[in-house]
Amino acid sequence: MEPRGVDAYGYVEREGSLDRVQEPFEPVVAAARSLIADAYGPRLHSAYLYGSVPRGTARPERSDLDVLLALHHEPAAEDRDTAEVLARTLDEEFPQIDGVGVLQYGRDRLLSEQERYDLGWFLACLCTPLLGPDLAEELPRYRPDALLARETNGDLAALLPRWRSRLDAAAAPGDVRRLSRAVTRHLVRTGLTLVMPRWGGWTSDLTESAEVFGRYYPQRAAQMRAAAEVALEPVCDPAVLRVFVQDLGPWLAEEYTARLGTKSPR
Repeated sequence: MEPRGVDAYGYVEREGSLDRVQEPFEPVVAAARSLIADAYGPRLHSAYLYGSVPRGTARPERSDLDVLLALHHEPAAEDRDTAEVLARTLDEEFPQIDGVGVLQYGRDRLLSEQERYDLGWFLACLCTPLLGPDLAEELPRYRPDALLARETNGDLAALLPRWRSRLDAAAAPGDVRRLSRAVTRHLVRTGLTLVMPRWGGWTSDLTESAEVFGRYYPQRAAQMRAAAEVALEPVCDPAVLRVFVQDLGPWLAEEYTARLGTKSPR
């Protein structure tokens, strides 16, 4: 599988575009733009979409809407309340989406040196501008190298105990389903970034990510493909998720640390 997702100079290309939004999701995006502007007003610097909707791969009634907000200040309680209302309003109004996720950070943090190869890269390469000035213009170009891999996903070992605690506390099938989607997405993308410097490319496609990973770790290929399947079709069975957080996750964290090191402290 030839590397892709990079330009002729080896830089990661920005994925997604408002032109790629499929027709069923156009009213969702239009409503999100209007509601964000009204809800945040002068608090908002800029807004972005990421995930399957701006990539043009979303599936009606199965895909969620993912939003990143850059504020003029670090988010406070008022901003978190606003995001919760925004997400609930969009999710209830549009049956073609299965949930809404809203990330929000202060502009200065997104542009900080500390976040240059984590949140900065995420915004510059994986987010599509929706409102306001594009902060990507103030960020560098990025290569799929070991530095980027370490700073994006080199914290898996720290996440695993939190996932186990959340799984133990999950009281309803819906809780397990949401957690299964989040955990397996993260595992598959961590698997991709583990091999990304050797592969020399980038993809957000979970199935392709698992396949690329499997070329370098054939002994774990089937397990990573299974994780990708759950990421696309979340499950309510906690036993399925427990296998990932107790077996694949610890192995992946250990291999990541051995090959790439750990993420810089935040």
